[in-house]
Amino acid sequence: MANLADFLARAAADRPESAALRLGPATFTYADLDRLSAQAAALLRTEGLRAGDRVALMLPNTPEFVVLYYGILRAGGIVVPMNPLLKERETEYHLRDSGAVLLFEWHQAPGGGAQGATAAGVRHIPVEPAAFAAELARLEPYREIAPVAHDDVAVLLYTSGTTGHPKGAALTHAGLRHNTEVTAHHVLRMTSEDVIVGCLPLFHIFGQTCTMNAAVRGGATLVLVPRFDPRTVLDAIARERATIFEGVPTMYAALLQHPGAEDADVSTLRMCASGGASLPVEVLHGFESRFGCMVLEGFGMSETSPVVSFNHPDRPRKAGSIGTPIRDVEVRLLDDDGKDVAEGEVGELAVRGPNVMKGYWNRPEETAAAIPDGWLRSGDLARRDEDGYLYIVDRKKDLVIRGGYNVYPREIEEVLHEHPAVALAAVLGIPDERLGEEVAAAVVLRPGAEVSAGELQEYVRERVAAYKYPRHVWLMDALPLGPSGKILKREISAPVH
Repeated sequence: MANLADFLARAAADRPESAALRLGPATFTYADLDRLSAQAAALLRTEGLRAGDRVALMLPNTPEFVVLYYGILRAGGIVVPMNPLLKERETEYHLRDSGAVLLFEWHQAPGGGAQGATAAGVRHIPVEPAAFAAELARLEPYREIAPVAHDDVAVLLYTSGTTGHPKGAALTHAGLRHNTEVTAHHVLRMTSEDVIVGCLPLFHIFGQTCTMNAAVRGGATLVLVPRFDPRTVLDAIARERATIFEGVPTMYAALLQHPGAEDADVSTLRMCASGGASLPVEVLHGFESRFGCMVLEGFGMSETSPVVSFNHPDRPRKAGSIGTPIRDVEVRLLDDDGKDVAEGEVGELAVRGPNVMKGYWNRPEETAAAIPDGWLRSGDLARRDEDGYLYIVDRKKDLVIRGGYNVYPREIEEVLHEHPAVALAAVLGIPDERLGEEVAAAVVLRPGAEVSAGELQEYVRERVAAYKYPRHVWLMDALPLGPSGKILKREISAPVH
């Protein structure tokens, strides 16, 4: 069976009474989840859904997201996951661009789902748990699973749109199945005994593949956390006896720095996974020391379903490395002419494998630019060591060119994170008339810490080449974060003096 929804049907057949989802006191078994998704498929069929139709979801981390996600796939539709915080014009854009025929939106969503749907001429269905459950209960479950081809699109995932309008990455059933299988079994070594804390947003591909789909594939229990809060997560790990935690670097930093971290009972954790951005080495070591749990760092993209490489549990780990490519995935490092760079040199990371998207939805020219020769250009600069381990140096577009010298923000951020007063740091380039660009740093301090911008500047100056240290440092109360917890450098601007 090629359909991604088959994972749920198989888990329900193998362990119907095992806990699939937990949210607070509520527990859903695999039999419950399978039945509800089949009733959701029946609801979609009453709405006239046809094979290949796009259905948008604007839901937080709730059981209804999981039910509708698998219900859409079961009915032969394509899932279009969307951030519940999108405003009216953003919602309208996503719905029009995807050609969605339906939008399910959380009843308490503060965004502009209803207005955007109206503007796009798309039917809008609010999801309130009690009413939604009652509506599904009236329907006979649609037990069939729609037949699909391996390269049929399962999920239309919109990129964050760091440049121009967001683009829909068309992820196939085969690509998502492969990535889920490898993540669940080869990276996380997941079994039905595992309990995963799911605080990564499910509308983001990291949360979809590595927590939700991987948990279902492994027959594990997924504990949903609708909104990341370090105290809530620490409590959930202790209460649920969680064995796996997955997060982005800002989450690890927040957990490490939380006042309750010293006393938290995290003794059941056996593995943690980090992705979405580079994990500062100081945070990695600090987290492992404090919590006594191995952290595996990896790399992925929306366009690759998402996992490309990981530090594998059965091989040596290297701090600061994104590991080696996962099974069946190939990686090259290319120069500006598309030729392979020498070992140890920096090149753009290019990916080929079953996990790579089919293309950008209705954008053949941009698809051809991203995958000109069968290799997806990631936009990330990396190097490879003598053992084949990969290291992200920086985003190609984040590279700061100061007076003709390349400065990689990641390197400077690592130095800043070594300072005991620094909680978060983002290094970027700002325009400079003489040099073209100048190195700048925005820094958030740990609670109660005191250090001046000048002292931080001097700290970095003593540790890197003269052209690299930030000539501009400013302290901030917080850094702008995207929906997955990644730092949004494009929204950081130098303070006006």
